[in-house]
Amino acid sequence: MAKKDYTNWSREDLIKEIEQLRKRKKYGLVWEDKPENVVEQCKTELPVLEEVKSKKIITDPDKPINLLIEGDNYHALSVLNYTHKGKIDVIYIDPPYNTGGKDFIFNDQYVDKEDAYRHSKWLSFIEKRLILSKSILKNDGVIFISIGIDEVAQLRVLADEIFGEKNCLGLVVRRAKTTSFRGNFFAPRIDYILVYAKNSNLVHKFRDEVDPNQYKKIETEGDRKGEYYGDDTAFYLSTLETRPNQRYYIKCPDGELVVPPGITMPSEMIDGAKASPKNGDGVWRWEVNQYLLKRNFLVFKKTKTSPLLNQSGKQAKWNIYTKIYKKDKEEDANIPTELLLNYINRGGTQELKQLDLDINFEFPKPTSLVKALIKYTDKEKDIEILDFFSGSGTTGHAVLSLNKEDGGNRKFILCTNNELNGAGSELAKENLKEDKEKFGICQRVCYPRIERVIKGYRNNTNENIEGLGGNLKYFKTSFVPADSTDKNKIALTKKATEMLCVKEDTFEEVKSTKQYEIFRNKKRYTGIIFDHHVIDDFKKEIAKIDGKFSLYIFSLGDDTFDEEFEDMKRKVKLLPIPEAILRVYRRIFK
Repeated sequence: MAKKDYTNWSREDLIKEIEQLRKRKKYGLVWEDKPENVVEQCKTELPVLEEVKSKKIITDPDKPINLLIEGDNYHALSVLNYTHKGKIDVIYIDPPYNTGGKDFIFNDQYVDKEDAYRHSKWLSFIEKRLILSKSILKNDGVIFISIGIDEVAQLRVLADEIFGEKNCLGLVVRRAKTTSFRGNFFAPRIDYILVYAKNSNLVHKFRDEVDPNQYKKIETEGDRKGEYYGDDTAFYLSTLETRPNQRYYIKCPDGELVVPPGITMPSEMIDGAKASPKNGDGVWRWEVNQYLLKRNFLVFKKTKTSPLLNQSGKQAKWNIYTKIYKKDKEEDANIPTELLLNYINRGGTQELKQLDLDINFEFPKPTSLVKALIKYTDKEKDIEILDFFSGSGTTGHAVLSLNKEDGGNRKFILCTNNELNGAGSELAKENLKEDKEKFGICQRVCYPRIERVIKGYRNNTNENIEGLGGNLKYFKTSFVPADSTDKNKIALTKKATEMLCVKEDTFEEVKSTKQYEIFRNKKRYTGIIFDHHVIDDFKKEIAKIDGKFSLYIFSLGDDTFDEEFEDMKRKVKLLPIPEAILRVYRRIFK
């Protein structure tokens, strides 16, 4: 198509052309965006975090602090766009599947199958949250999204638009149930996990963990005596029509020549002599030329039950295995399969029953699934994991379990609302909203689960289960007026203290006055000055402290007070508040 020259077009003609271009069909999802109450709320109120100090759990001050945020995840993600932009390594979410069976609430109403805007509401809902989550990921970060058949096709196209088609790392099929009696044409037993990177060029090759049960200790001579070797047999079954170069004699340490079963004996019986199939279908793993070069990779074991034959056509005394050093196997581990068979929902249900929480939570994912996905990424053991549909707290449980297993220092952030769930959903039908604190998902399911897993508990058979250890801080989303008045800026600054501690990961209070506060962790300090008139007093205070500071100073504008701290510029990094927070919110809520 020839390129149009718009040089001499009138304003009216240009407007008409623009309207025609807008009507042109393009590839992608088109749906009617539905306003969402929690999003509209941010036009008049800005979200912040407030700690519920009574729910703090600290078992080891030397370990990282994990976070649980109670509130709508749109508000939580908005806050995290300020506190954690570009900081999250792995996101795992299990959003509503939108089955029409009271699993998806939009604007306080269940969305059922008869809703004409069922898919539009779900897409409006999930799009906004995925956009916010993308900016929280590190450049080499990865997101895993569990989803069912009802929305997997729509989600794939939407995620391609948000993350980029080239950044799709895979569509995993997971067996969710062992049996199913529903369905008219196929019995549904699977769901899916969509996997995206922020930038696939920066992501490590995924690795499937090597099962230690694959190894047996085989004593051999040499410089690596006593290490673990793969106990894989050196031969396997194949069709008669294939692999003629993988049928030959192998010479054992005592000189016995052996072949897989079903081989016609060759006239020349020597090491590497080819044989032909007779009525069996055994072949060696390697072609004969490879074998002659790599004989040192074999392990010979004497046995009375050898599946091999010797040169006389009788049962051999030896079985042969391929030698795989444990280290080499782990470095060359298999790429994970896109078919997961061993992580069914029943495992998640059993885990919740073991915790004896007296709840009825539908379809929880097993911790083994989340642990496997985290390990697939082959990231370090001090990464940060986010789940903003945390539900029963599976992701938090999985992270704590992984840390216990390998001594890691991974951290998690869980976000969930406190809507009525499980047994509480019956109360919702009776409009008993006042019982939300008692029966809500965050306070009745997620927090108690994490608390028990950290501290230890008695399970449903009255057995004492040792705690995994760890630390947790509990926050709720709160709000300040959005109008950009001086009064509201002051209110936002006062409310932002805990957000700043979350951003800097500095939770230990050093000093607190009406004019300024100081917090720390093992590596650095955070200072917050609410009144710039006390800068001199603050400088005298921090002069006594040996350490680097991130310093937030209240300003109605964008002043960072560089001149006042010129003599401390190597010690102090200056940042304005609330302007730095407002800048993020302007981008999100525009």
